[in-house]
Amino acid sequence: MADWDIKKLRILRTLHERGTVTATAEALRMTPSAVSQQLTNLAKQLGVTLLEADGRRVRLTDAAHLVLRHADAVFAQLERADAELGGYLRGEAGEVRVGAFSTAVPALVVPAVLRLRRSHPALDVRVREAEAAEAYELLSAGDVDLALSLAAHAPSARDPRFTVVPLLADPLDVALPADHPLASAPDLRLSDLAGEAWIYGGSGPWSEITVAACEAAGFVPAQAHSAAGWTAILSMVQAGMGVALVPRLAAARREGVAMRELFADRPYRHVVAAVRRGGEGGLGVGRVLSALRAVSSPTLPLP
Repeated sequence: MADWDIKKLRILRTLHERGTVTATAEALRMTPSAVSQQLTNLAKQLGVTLLEADGRRVRLTDAAHLVLRHADAVFAQLERADAELGGYLRGEAGEVRVGAFSTAVPALVVPAVLRLRRSHPALDVRVREAEAAEAYELLSAGDVDLALSLAAHAPSARDPRFTVVPLLADPLDVALPADHPLASAPDLRLSDLAGEAWIYGGSGPWSEITVAACEAAGFVPAQAHSAAGWTAILSMVQAGMGVALVPRLAAARREGVAMRELFADRPYRHVVAAVRRGGEGGLGVGRVLSALRAVSSPTLPLP
């Protein structure tokens, strides 16, 4: 029977995720030579070739992919075992580490933590702000136990590493200068703003969401200004420099800015939570998920 080594299997899986020995070494806080040595030893233990030279890089063999398919099932089962053992040992206590994107922290994570303080005061929730890509890297590396992200940037449902749980459909409202001619127009549609100057991020999730929403309404938004933070975006709207789509979770009252709900062609962004597959059975993670569901609402009121 082959000698399966969990530590070395984790190194192989990280190499598959990161693509290079150097990136794998950085992720696991090892040296590249130590990564190569561990994978060479694993190949000897299993009696198969795991890596092939591909120019200056390495490529996983078919045998390596076969090993990884079984390794994913092993890691999921170990997560379940760890979750059950942790629940047995900790009872109501313990620690759950949450990685969440910026607007989800005040709108979802903080209310969930306050709720848990009343119902499970011994459960310690540690929060780490992280955007979508980083959150899944942290989750995969074991640095957080639960990640909040947007569905558009969540792993595929076929990804064996994670279980993804839908949380919230967050409406997108339009922010206009208070003296804009359409600020009080009845039955405002997104398509009514096709000729406006738009403010949104130069790249990343929010740029993609804004462009996709406008294209669905029949036009391509003319980007006049680029900003990533909601304070900067709303300040420019307030100054009459353009209009912007703002998620309901991120919206805040600001003098000089009219927030309008789009009833006819209302776009949404979908918020999800993800855990390592098998970890959803842990008492602490399960309670945090329940609290997040409780504070999530599909129809948040305008601020």
